[in-house]
Order: sequence, then structure tokens, then C-alpha cells
Amino acid sequence: MITEYHRPQTIEDALELLGRSTPKTLPLAGGTFLNQRRKDEFAVVDLQDLHLNTCRVVGNSLEIGASTTLQELLDFPQLPLVLKQVIQLEATYNLRQVASVAGTLVSATGRSPFTTAFLALDARLTIQPNNEMAALAEVLMARLEQLPGKLITQITLPLNAKLAYHAAARTPADLPLVCAAVVQWPSGRTRVALGGFGSAPLLALDGPEPGGIEEAVSSAYQEAGDEWASAEYRREAAVTLANRGLLDLQEANTPV
Repeated sequence: MITEYHRPQTIEDALELLGRSTPKTLPLAGGTFLNQRRKDEFAVVDLQDLHLNTCRVVGNSLEIGASTTLQELLDFPQLPLVLKQVIQLEATYNLRQVASVAGTLVSATGRSPFTTAFLALDARLTIQPNNEMAALAEVLMARLEQLPGKLITQITLPLNAKLAYHAAARTPADLPLVCAAVVQWPSGRTRVALGGFGSAPLLALDGPEPGGIEEAVSSAYQEAGDEWASAEYRREAAVTLANRGLLDLQEANTPV
């Protein structure tokens, strides 16, 4: 339950509020996570006056303001087509209107297509204070320890890397039972992230080339069983989906 509401005009004021030991104070952007039923009491810091909802291309990077909604990102002209498709799989139109990019990443479970793709793309977060830079992979592993008292202000993605995404789900509208995002840079560097299971997507491969992709993916989902799907199913499906994504990228780089 929300006990206090604050709407600071500067990042410094927002950080001062977020840094309080009591009451528990959380950032509010889209509010899709905080508005879920919660039994604990907390204060909120509304970020809408901090102007963190802009997107811009800088060199080979896309800089995304943390409060940018999923729909605003989807509408950004330079966003790669595959990432647009992933956003549409993540949430319905109404939810995309309010859900923020940072909020979606921070509150994600393993079944988030959006977070799986951002993990494969080696997304970098700018965290205040001190303009701290952190890889999304690091933040996902320690969200509860790293983020209290801090504020994500920007997410940076590479635009010179190619993304492929494939998933298996019960219906096209469902979140995935298993998904694979494969990203490759011009240098040959290849990253594979898997989703559909657990508390967060999992990085299965980050190497100078795609060699060993099947072994890496199979090993990563060795124990990925739950009430939705068996580990054997997820392991076999993940290998198939990752190979399919790699094939997409190879075909895209083949001269016509």
C-alpha cells in the first residue's frame, strides 16, 4: 500500500528520497508493477517530471530513457524490426502505454521476451548516483541488493548488432514456455539468452564466435523444469530455437 507520494523535479531530489532508510521508498514510472496487490507499505517517487522518456541514436548505440514506455520505444523509427516484434509479444497495447522500459526490465521474470532480448543485446544501464554503468546481466542477478536507493536513468543498446528471436508458447498470445534471443556483432561475437523459465532470463553464451552454441544452450537449461514444462522439453526446444536464430543471422549476412 502506498503511504506517501512524491513528485521531485530533479534527479538529486529523487535520489534523496530513494535513499531514505524509512519509509521504504520506490521509484514510480509506469506503475504496472507497483500497482499490483502488495501487502507491504511504501512511499513512491514519481519520475514523470525528470524527463527520462527520450530515445536517441548516438553513433552505433541507442540510448533509451528509463521512463520511456514500451509503446514509445516501439514507435521509435530507428528501432530494429525484431525488437519491435519482441515488444509486441511482451505486453498488450494498453499495457505498453504505461509500462516503462526500466520497470519492465527490473520486474521481469524469466518469461519476459523483452528482457531476454535486452540481455542478449548486452544492454547497459546507467544508474545514479555517480553515473554508474552496469550490464543488465549483473543487475538481474542482484536486483534486490544493487538497486535500493539508486535510480536507473538510461538503458543503452548496440545498433551494430543483429538480433534474432524465436519462442515456443501454448498460444501466440502467451508468454513463452521457452525462448531464445541470439545476437551477433560484425566481429563475430555471439550472445545467446534463454527465457521462459525461472526468476530471470539466462545468458547461455557470450563468445567471439557461435561455436559450441548447442552445448552451451543445452547445459544452461539442464534443470529448467517446472509446472509449465519439463526440463527435457525446454532443453531440446532451446537448442532448436537458438539454432534457428543463428540461421536467421547467417542468412541475413549472406550476399544475395
